Amino acid sequence: MPYKAIREIGEFGLIDKIAALAEPTLQAVPELLKGIGDDCAIYQPSGKLLQVATTDLLVDQVHFDLLTTPLKHLGSKAISVNVSDICAMNAFPRFALVSIAIPPSFSTEMVEELYKGMSHAAKEYGLAIAGGDTSASRSGLIISVTIMGEVEPEKLTKRNGAKPGELICVTGSLGGAAAGLKLLMREKAIMLDHFENNEPYNKSVMADLKEYSEAIQCQLLPTARLDIVRFLHSRNIRPTSMIDISDGLSSELHHICRQSNTGALIHESRIPISASTRRVADELQDDAITWALTGGEEYQLLFTIPKEEYELIDDYKEISVIGEVTDPDSGVFLSDIYGMRIDLASIRGFDHFGR
Repeated sequence: MPYKAIREIGEFGLIDKIAALAEPTLQAVPELLKGIGDDCAIYQPSGKLLQVATTDLLVDQVHFDLLTTPLKHLGSKAISVNVSDICAMNAFPRFALVSIAIPPSFSTEMVEELYKGMSHAAKEYGLAIAGGDTSASRSGLIISVTIMGEVEPEKLTKRNGAKPGELICVTGSLGGAAAGLKLLMREKAIMLDHFENNEPYNKSVMADLKEYSEAIQCQLLPTARLDIVRFLHSRNIRPTSMIDISDGLSSELHHICRQSNTGALIHESRIPISASTRRVADELQDDAITWALTGGEEYQLLFTIPKEEYELIDDYKEISVIGEVTDPDSGVFLSDIYGMRIDLASIRGFDHFGR
């Protein structure tokens, strides 16, 4: 029979197929309450706490470029992107397992820099690096991080609980990571152009990146929003659904709507975008709102709450209400600054196996 290329079904189509094949294995472990399909697997070892687990791969030339990414920053980011998944479950991280495949060109000092970044981030989040594995790599650097977390059963939040009429909220500001990536790719292109033409490349031909520090930090050193989880717990707020923004606001909103069987309407004017991100977009003649919708790697939290809980978050500046959950027949739409509705089905975020 003819084979089907992965790009024909996309990353999420592939995940669906893997989930269907893995489904029969769940019967062997009744304490496993959730397998593939959310930000974390959910395991209940006792009645007091739930365990949540997540894992992520970071692959050279897919997730990062060592020409633009310091190893210490990369180590920190490898921890943060996994902690972000734990946060998306309204849970707290406890320990990490880290495995790396190392190219033969790497020195001991380079590996030490990578782990210094991991160790620093782990301390910031209050988690332990408990073990892992190492291997040689015949291609680039590969990092695999698995993090275990825990949460009280009544506070656990998944993607599938949103209901029509509820508020759609997002933390922080969006588009900054995409702005930082665009800037780093511009500098890389300038550098390679000089090398190809046997021209010297030094600070005199570089942009002054200090003025772009906010955007570049968003890309190289994202911070998981553990502070938001602490805030939610302190106010006794349990979002009805939540997800972290790794592939763009539009994609993550579609995930919530798909699993909750709802639609959504968000408003362009309410999407938080920093002044520095807008400035970079203007300079590069690009669109900041597109970056916010599709850029990804923000690791902010997108969640829904009942309208009557609005007063519990109204005074917290790090949370913005950007729209409302609608019925499933209404679709997923963006109302732009002119009042026109744009179908977000045509504006999706990053897909590893997309065309």
